[in-house]
Amino acid sequence: MSILVNAQSKILVQGFTGTEGTFHATQMIEYGTNVVGGVTPNKGGTTHLERPVFNTVDEAVKQTGADVSIIFVPPAFAADAIMEAAEAKIGLIVCITEGIPVQDMVKVKNYLLDSDSRLIGPNCPGIITAEECKVGIMPGFIFKKGKIGIVSKSGTLTYEAADQVAKAGLGISTAIGIGGDPIIGTTTREAVELFMKDKDTEGIVMIGEIGGGMEAEAAYWIKKNGTKPVVGFIAGQTAPAGRRMGHAGAIVGGAEDTAAAKMKILAECGVHVVESPANIGITMANVFKR
Repeated sequence: MSILVNAQSKILVQGFTGTEGTFHATQMIEYGTNVVGGVTPNKGGTTHLERPVFNTVDEAVKQTGADVSIIFVPPAFAADAIMEAAEAKIGLIVCITEGIPVQDMVKVKNYLLDSDSRLIGPNCPGIITAEECKVGIMPGFIFKKGKIGIVSKSGTLTYEAADQVAKAGLGISTAIGIGGDPIIGTTTREAVELFMKDKDTEGIVMIGEIGGGMEAEAAYWIKKNGTKPVVGFIAGQTAPAGRRMGHAGAIVGGAEDTAAAKMKILAECGVHVVESPANIGITMANVFKR
């Protein structure tokens, strides 16, 4: 089982013929992902990677039935690409693009309020259902099929956690990199809720970082509604106050934004908190032995 994407998902690539789109679409196809075509304005009617190219998302959806879109569009045009996908009724939109202006994402966030589309990202590695479907830029070979869901703000730590969980013999159901920008689509809590509802996901790894309140929001939801074990890690434990670390959203704005404060909240809400990412896999394995 999985959340959001699986082997039957029909994937559309926006920015299909560009350098990034070409490289990662090739990797996705080699992984077995059902890429049905792509969009590049003014190149409609051609083919690329043996898939059809369309001028618009609406045209692509009508001809291929695509229900998932992944966006490799430059920052200046990415917001319009997200809204175009939503207007075409794409159910899941994954935006890899980083550097989208905050004011553009404000417009996107407001636009999606009246839409049935779900956004993952921007500035994220994407989503992968192990050994079925990769919609993103993550190294697919790390993700072995299993029963643990991963939600993470950090791409690199997503891969580390997946490798550890696989080596612990548990494997991955689905992993979601939600992105580290100040304004994103799917939040940590929303991803956790999806995993809690998935009958074949038996445990959850939640990786956060300094800045913002998403981890605390997720923790309070877990305390009230959680039915599965959650292992949590917060990156940025040595970050000085007021300093942005890595992601645009990773800046400590108040006392509750620090790693220590978040770790305390998670622990108080029943999350199994680890101080080092090296302990994620073994901690989850030990939880299942209890």
